[in-house]
Amino acid sequence: MASPQSPILRRSNGQLTHRASLDKGAGQDSVHDRAQDSSFESFPTPAAIPFASGAGGCFALGVFGASSKQGIAAGLVVAVFLWGANNSGVKILVQEWPPVFVGATRFLCAGLLLLALLRWTDWLGRATPVGAALSRQLWHRGALSLAIYIVIFNWALKATAVSHVALYLGAAPVWALLWEGVAGKSRRRLARGYAAAVLALTGVLVLFWPALWASPASALGELLGLASSVLWTLYGRQCRAVGTRLSGAEITAHTMWRAGVLLLPVAALEVLLRGGLAWRWELVAVQSMCIVAGGVMAYSLWANALRHWQTSEVYLFNNLIPLSSTLWAHAWLKEPITPTFWVAMLLIVSGVLVGQANWPRLFGARWLPAE
Repeated sequence: MASPQSPILRRSNGQLTHRASLDKGAGQDSVHDRAQDSSFESFPTPAAIPFASGAGGCFALGVFGASSKQGIAAGLVVAVFLWGANNSGVKILVQEWPPVFVGATRFLCAGLLLLALLRWTDWLGRATPVGAALSRQLWHRGALSLAIYIVIFNWALKATAVSHVALYLGAAPVWALLWEGVAGKSRRRLARGYAAAVLALTGVLVLFWPALWASPASALGELLGLASSVLWTLYGRQCRAVGTRLSGAEITAHTMWRAGVLLLPVAALEVLLRGGLAWRWELVAVQSMCIVAGGVMAYSLWANALRHWQTSEVYLFNNLIPLSSTLWAHAWLKEPITPTFWVAMLLIVSGVLVGQANWPRLFGARWLPAE
């Protein structure tokens, strides 16, 4: 929570105000009325506006620093589009390079790049000092869960289709909903949650069933894809736990480079056992794209949203990742779309919408047609 004397924020009459603008007698562009927005009621006030700096960084008024409902939604759409390209890029890389090496180097480089931007520019806002207690949380919660996730995710992409892995990730909102428990929920909301779980699990079964009859390797790929979905939900919850003290860019930077460091010994062993790397410039270019677009940009937008919305609300936008990934993989990798994909996608997306969709809360009534 921001203190009354914080140089970043001050709360007054239900509003969050950037103090720098108050000191200049302005403030029209930096006051965000949250008193009437129920989507913020169950989340603590962040200690600073994500990506906004007193000097007015270049992303402060864009989607990277958006705190309005529409701005956050736009940022999430951009993030899932970038992840679609990233997933196809990682598929290319893990066919040539060791999967853990791909994840470790990507996260280490992306995290350090974000830290450099935070340290020496105002583009993403000002860096917050990280004390010993918070550092331990970042190591033990965010970084560890992210490291485990990326290992499973990369191996899943190596073993099965991009569209399948992305579709399993699309079920993450249902796991987030179930993870939130039953406390304080009405019978109607619980019934919606259970119906959503049934639909999503049916979709997972439709996608997974043909792999059971294909080969053990194919079934393993599907299992890894499903596991990555659960681990992605876990990482989102861990991000939200430390998000009240750090901005979205800081959460991304600190968890990424720490996850990269945790994975470096395993990555070095992978390279050693394979006898080296297939070093080609086109692979370096793809990894660079994954670092900047799928790492720095997409994760920053996602972490920014997690600081303002419930985990399950943010994960509604996971519905776009399977479609984005499938189109990228089909266009870029010429990957065929399996017959069960569309049926499974319909079931999983239906489950997510049944359990979680609340469009007036997400976008505001003026964005929706009158009933």
